[in-house]
Amino acid sequence: MAQAQPTREDVEQLQAAQEGGKAPQQQVRDQDQAAIRYGHVFAVTGDLAGQPISPRDAAAMRSAEDSVPGVQVPEAVAGGFSAATAMETAAAYNQAVGAVAPGQASDAAAVHGITVTQTAVPGGRVVTEFVAGQVVGQYSVADPPPPVEADATKITIGEALEATARTGGGRPIDSVDAEAIRAAEMSALGADIAMPGGLGDQAQAAARSNTQATRDVDKVKIGDVLSEATAKLAGDKAAGTEDATRVVQAEKFNDAGARPRAGGVGAAVATAARLNEDNALGDA
Repeated sequence: MAQAQPTREDVEQLQAAQEGGKAPQQQVRDQDQAAIRYGHVFAVTGDLAGQPISPRDAAAMRSAEDSVPGVQVPEAVAGGFSAATAMETAAAYNQAVGAVAPGQASDAAAVHGITVTQTAVPGGRVVTEFVAGQVVGQYSVADPPPPVEADATKITIGEALEATARTGGGRPIDSVDAEAIRAAEMSALGADIAMPGGLGDQAQAAARSNTQATRDVDKVKIGDVLSEATAKLAGDKAAGTEDATRVVQAEKFNDAGARPRAGGVGAAVATAARLNEDNALGDA
């Protein structure tokens, strides 16, 4: 009587056992069981609860969060995380253990979609996140406070820069001027970093260009950069003592003799700050 021949599946299982490994089917089952599913992370039901969180799902939620008009979806919310952050972490784990493939999407998300909506409420917005029509996140985002109107009697940093353009605008701009302008712009914006493409960057580009020019007539002047500075700045504020100190220190730090520049940006901001302080004392 002929003996039954082993199938390909029998051979693979035998080889896996001999090598101390697991059969392919068992490996697939282990990977599937190790997956982080929607039901493990979110309060969802039905087919969605049992589906692994996939890389394309996480990417779609991140894109949806980033596209919410007028609202910056926070990464962390009340001790938890936004849906996109949680999904990205779960999807990375699932891909690492082989439960999902790169670029894979869950069936429910592929069919029913991923969306983020916002609803206006007094004082802010309520953001709601959906996967396949089920809520996976909801939280409120407060509206920014209304801008404080500037005191029209005070001299702003932008106006001080324009004053520099009027009094010393014919002088070629150099690296000391550029760093002072950058410091003044940062003070005007209330920032610790310069605005890309702003006055500071323009001043630095002009200063670098001037080092290559052989004739003064070909060099970029301070007035070329600082004329209409208030319109060029992304924000402005009344000049104060701290602002003046910051700008003067920038000049001294970049000057070969560690001196502030006479008639420069630092002097203009310092004058504006002093006048503002004197006006405040006179109004008291």
